[in-house]
Amino acid sequence: MKMTFINICILASMLIIASLMVPANSTSSGGGDYGSKDNVTEKPKLEEEKLLSTNIGVQGLVYCKSGSKLIPLEGALTRITCEAVDEYGFETTPFSILSEATDSKGYFLATLYPWEVVAEKRVLKECRAFLDASPLDNCSYATDVNKGSSGAVLHSYRFLPHNNMNLYTVGPFVFSPPPPASISNGY
Repeated sequence: MKMTFINICILASMLIIASLMVPANSTSSGGGDYGSKDNVTEKPKLEEEKLLSTNIGVQGLVYCKSGSKLIPLEGALTRITCEAVDEYGFETTPFSILSEATDSKGYFLATLYPWEVVAEKRVLKECRAFLDASPLDNCSYATDVNKGSSGAVLHSYRFLPHNNMNLYTVGPFVFSPPPPASISNGY
């Protein structure tokens, strides 16, 4: 009788173990929800769809205001500054680039390439263009004409397919002579 009881216990244990193994095998083969990659949501990739996929170009003109005249300013610099977030959605330090110096007609073009942003895994949020530097001491005050000193928001662009570039136009921006120094009355 004792032997029969032991045989029944062993048989029952084997049946329980066998019943546990069948569902485990069916889920590991991809048939069930647990362990199946079909129902796993992968972390979104921060590449093509969210990061810059085209070049960004910003163009404009810079002038020096002399009396009532606007004269094209050769050699001036503009700065493009963009607010950005990292791959986790946290704000990062602003990202800035300088344009090449303006030509004899006061024209500038600043170009931001995708690899400059992708390397640091940033997503650009809002970009602004600013006057940065004038080559002339007598025309070095950045005015806020067309938001040259406070920052002109880049908001509409023209796509140039041959350059794979979104081209924004800002300005024209204006430098002027420095304002006269205020005379202190001694107080």
